Amino acid sequence: MFSLFRKPKANIGKAPKAAEIAASAPEPGKELGQRVQWFEERLDNCVDAVFRTFTGAGGQQYALVFLGGIADLELLQEDLINPLTREDSRDKGATGPEADFSRLLITSCNVSGDYEEVMQYVLEGAVLLIIDGEDRMICYPYARFEKRSIGEAQNEVVIRGSREAFVEEVRTNVTMLRRRIKSPGLKVQSTYIGRHTRTEVLVIHLEGICRPELVEEVHHRLSKIEIDGVLESSYLEEFIEDHPYSPFPQIQNTERPDTAAAALLEGRIVILTDGTPIALIAPVTFPVFFQSPEDYYQRSYASTWIRWIRLLFMFVSLLAPSFYIALTTYHPEMIPASLLFSVAAAREPVPFPALFEAFIMEIVFEGLREASIRIPSAIGQAVSILGTLVIGEAAVRAGIVSSPMVIIVSLTGISSFIVPSYSLGLTLRLIRFPIMLLSGSFGLLGLSIGIYLVLLHLVVLSSFGVPYLAPIAPLKWKDIKDTLTRAPWRLMKTRPSVYGMEPTRRLKTILHNDGDDRD
Repeated sequence: MFSLFRKPKANIGKAPKAAEIAASAPEPGKELGQRVQWFEERLDNCVDAVFRTFTGAGGQQYALVFLGGIADLELLQEDLINPLTREDSRDKGATGPEADFSRLLITSCNVSGDYEEVMQYVLEGAVLLIIDGEDRMICYPYARFEKRSIGEAQNEVVIRGSREAFVEEVRTNVTMLRRRIKSPGLKVQSTYIGRHTRTEVLVIHLEGICRPELVEEVHHRLSKIEIDGVLESSYLEEFIEDHPYSPFPQIQNTERPDTAAAALLEGRIVILTDGTPIALIAPVTFPVFFQSPEDYYQRSYASTWIRWIRLLFMFVSLLAPSFYIALTTYHPEMIPASLLFSVAAAREPVPFPALFEAFIMEIVFEGLREASIRIPSAIGQAVSILGTLVIGEAAVRAGIVSSPMVIIVSLTGISSFIVPSYSLGLTLRLIRFPIMLLSGSFGLLGLSIGIYLVLLHLVVLSSFGVPYLAPIAPLKWKDIKDTLTRAPWRLMKTRPSVYGMEPTRRLKTILHNDGDDRD
């Protein structure tokens, strides 16, 4: 048995340009050595590139080109090299390159005579076989990548429901969607983005439910992306959203296959990117960011109550510091007397105005939150809790901030975590600061102006042409039942009309307790 590895010849001189190498591709019929040399020049100074020329059992010359760190050497030796070098495996009745070519074809291999196309297959991990005297080349899918096994979702935790989460391998993610939606209408279309990374991006939709013009628009926006590389789905998100300069997310992201499958059943599109466990879902509306997968796995009354809690604390996260600043600075007469005396006594030793005090605490809290994420998990939680308690207590004792401000900022920070979508929670944290400035400058008038500007911006936004505040603005009564509330399944007979095409009916009959089937 021979060694599969051979160190490529060093090229000390000036490296040829890619265009010159492509133009110098060997013509059909050239000898095997010249064809292998073309690949050696393209993969010059690549220590993991392997080039091996050998003679088969019948005297036929072959060459292998592959990347040693990716190709599965055991599979290569067993399925390809051994049959070529064993005399007993050769067909005695057929000789020549054409006979060898025919018997070496397998179902999953790629055959091409284009050198650039074949080179791309090699860079993706395929093993290239060149047969002397045969113009066509065969690429075998013998790549073996180390990949993470399917685990539990880290950022979208639920009490009841699936524990599966997407992984970095895009084909595995498609399999998880196929297992949930067993329909021939589930269409998966592939494209490659990135001049150097050639990242595979899959666009998935459910035919008959998703609008064809939406699918065309997604492909059109993806086709316009010209970038060196795509390393995460967020690269695509910034390119294809309607309003890239808006702080509000216009594309939903998820790591849960059940969330992606539910979106497909509503007529939306799922975009999977190779190398990341985060899927993109488009279009999306603002109420979706307050919905959790668990809302659909428990009784509707409990889900509705939890959604109200999330909405309440969303306003707390956004407006609590600004409201406190406005009242204590400009409108103390609106505070009950007993509470006003308590707040005034707490703020008496503080030398800073309420606005500056709030900014100090908010920035410190943001720093502690970021530190808790970056610190190793074994000590991160302890450091964040200890840091918050110690710094807050020390700041109050030193008279830098007042105790009511510590309470307000702590409540605000906790409230931002109640929103299920991390991207929306981050947006609320960002726009909290300009609203605080308006409140510190103009009181409740400034707070009202800030709320008005945010609402005006939300009304203007859209996601792939779908109004961002739909179905609230514009109002669609049929879709309201799954926004601020979560109606029982027997009442949600239609899909959201803002996403899919007609007819939108998804529930045909309901089995009642009396045994009758009714619409």
